[in-house]
Amino acid sequence: MPSPSRTSMLETMMLIRAHEEKLATIAGQAPGTCTAVGQEAAAVGAVMALQPRDRILTNHRSAGHLLARGADPGRLMAEVMGRATGYCKGKSGSLHVSARELGVVLTSTIVGGELSLATGVALAQKMGGAGTEPGGITTVFFGDGAACEGIFHEALNLAVTWQLPVLYICENNQWQAFVRRDETMPHEHVRPWAEGHGLPSLTVDGNDVETVHAATLAAAEQVRRTGKPYFLELNTYRARGHFEPDDQSYVPPAELARWKARDPITLQRDRLLASGQLGHGEYAHIEQRVAALVEAAFSFAQTSPWPDLRELTTDVYA
Repeated sequence: MPSPSRTSMLETMMLIRAHEEKLATIAGQAPGTCTAVGQEAAAVGAVMALQPRDRILTNHRSAGHLLARGADPGRLMAEVMGRATGYCKGKSGSLHVSARELGVVLTSTIVGGELSLATGVALAQKMGGAGTEPGGITTVFFGDGAACEGIFHEALNLAVTWQLPVLYICENNQWQAFVRRDETMPHEHVRPWAEGHGLPSLTVDGNDVETVHAATLAAAEQVRRTGKPYFLELNTYRARGHFEPDDQSYVPPAELARWKARDPITLQRDRLLASGQLGHGEYAHIEQRVAALVEAAFSFAQTSPWPDLRELTTDVYA
């Protein structure tokens, strides 16, 4: 599968940012919105390194992963706004999205919930279960807060013991809801815990999309080749609140300013401008294209119908 261009990675990050900032402005129409503004490089660099046969599970900050995977912005926004044209007919909102056609098994609002389910999906892949493809791996995204849950250790233990093809990607964004990472963890990074379970692991700059992409390509290839789990930690930062409209009054201003100075979109834009691979005029066109896409997505979602009441009892399994 050909690698994405440096410019396409930048444009996808810009689309994710604009999409989430739009959701933030309409939080009243999109309840439960949890953005990942500032973490776009982690989503784009990692997801674009995966193959179509791979399966993805993620958490409540999932829009970036879905859009990087090729999700339609209109259908995604419609889902968040509870409309019938959404990926799950408006039934999941922003927190429990599933998009089978994209290989996205689910997103989970239960902190760490996706870890156990991803380990199960990887087991199904190893056994050649229905819905899996030969050579496919499972990739699961979670935050540093999830690494404080018991299910984190249980999932990694089983994956190592059963030798499952799962790539665990921790987006270490420094904050666990309203609590600083160092208040709940003895380490600066999550990686030592993964290494304690016997997983080969790596920590990289999660705000550099090209570094993330290269690291994920190598990690995914190792999982594919060996059939064994791998742990990748992306050191990044959540630039907005835990949810909308959290004003981040608990965050030290100097810390926020320090991380915003390493904004992933600005880093990639400046890199491409400096190398001559992108001109200021082309960048302006990308901004316009992204803005138009997001406005079209919002218009589509806003004019889409609400689910019919008869849908209340469909897609329910007992």
